[in-house]
Amino acid sequence: MDGAALLDEVHAFIKRFIAFPSPGFIDTVTLWAAHAHMVEYLHTTPRLAALSPEPESGKTRVLEVLELLTPGAMLIFSPSVAAIFRKLAQDQVTLLFDEVDTVFTTRGKDDQNEDLRALLNAGYRRGAAIPRCVGPKHEVQDFQVFAAVALAGIGDLPDTITTRAIVIPMRRRSASERIEQFRLRMHEPEGHKLRDQLAGWAESVAAAVGEAWPELPEGVTDRRAEAWEPLIAVADAAGGTWPDRARVAAVADVAATMDRAPTLGIRLLSDLRHIFKEKEAISTDEILKTLNAIEESPWGDLRGKPLDARGLARRLKKYGVTPKNVRIGVSISKGYGREDLFDAWTRYLPSHHITSATSATSVTDCPRCAGEGCQWCTAERNR
Repeated sequence: MDGAALLDEVHAFIKRFIAFPSPGFIDTVTLWAAHAHMVEYLHTTPRLAALSPEPESGKTRVLEVLELLTPGAMLIFSPSVAAIFRKLAQDQVTLLFDEVDTVFTTRGKDDQNEDLRALLNAGYRRGAAIPRCVGPKHEVQDFQVFAAVALAGIGDLPDTITTRAIVIPMRRRSASERIEQFRLRMHEPEGHKLRDQLAGWAESVAAAVGEAWPELPEGVTDRRAEAWEPLIAVADAAGGTWPDRARVAAVADVAATMDRAPTLGIRLLSDLRHIFKEKEAISTDEILKTLNAIEESPWGDLRGKPLDARGLARRLKKYGVTPKNVRIGVSISKGYGREDLFDAWTRYLPSHHITSATSATSVTDCPRCAGEGCQWCTAERNR
């Protein structure tokens, strides 16, 4: 069976019903649908997360189309965790969760989604199991939760999910974007035919895909490598234009991941690196005054109050940085030294440029050594 031609057919089927932000996302969803037929041979399976800021953006349609194309598909709106655990123990299924944002917003005594969050967080890797007490004697049983999972929801999801996911940023369709109306009873036979063809092709290539170590594009590392490795292996097995298309999609995903809003901790480190420039040490008072003055920064209004010395110390402590006595001119003040922040900067700020909310300075214009070479800019160049 011609894998490339089959993926082209699946691609065309998906494209008919969904308006994606760019063509590369159709390639991604196509490869994800194909990989779902090979999960039992894979070591990881990326979550596919169709997210949008508003309803009626095509997220549910992504799941409905995947329901026709993937094996053992379970389209879930109000999940029973016990039923899901038992289903996973019986069969290799594809879980399609709609309105998944509600799973992560309910907390407190009414929260019944703890087990489901554990499943979504852990089940991306082969061998993942969640122990639970069952039966009248409360005997501990390990439930295997490794499964292909696609999610649809409004807003963002926690980092515990997005770092293991390929995010499809959906948006409401404009009047100029034309798609074919999706009708389940009309299109189900065609979708199931493609599903069965994918299953047949998977039987012939899945073992090789599972053992493959595909060459990944530069920059696709760590968690992004875990997410893309199985999809790129599927593309390589299909051949044709798919190997190149998969790698282009992976690079675009990494770029989109880097463009997402950083955590407050990363934002703080970035702004501090900009504030320090050539200075060896800065007092806490001066740091707070400068941070709170940065336009469009969060530091002047954190839950209604500006960042203070205690809050600054608490946020930096998790990066191994603590305040100390520093010499500023002829006086001694509580503050922070460049050498204490250097390790955190090099570990958590991956850019090859010195960036902050207000500037972007090339390391060739290093304010500390004017480009002559120092520990700081050398480390930046070598990242």
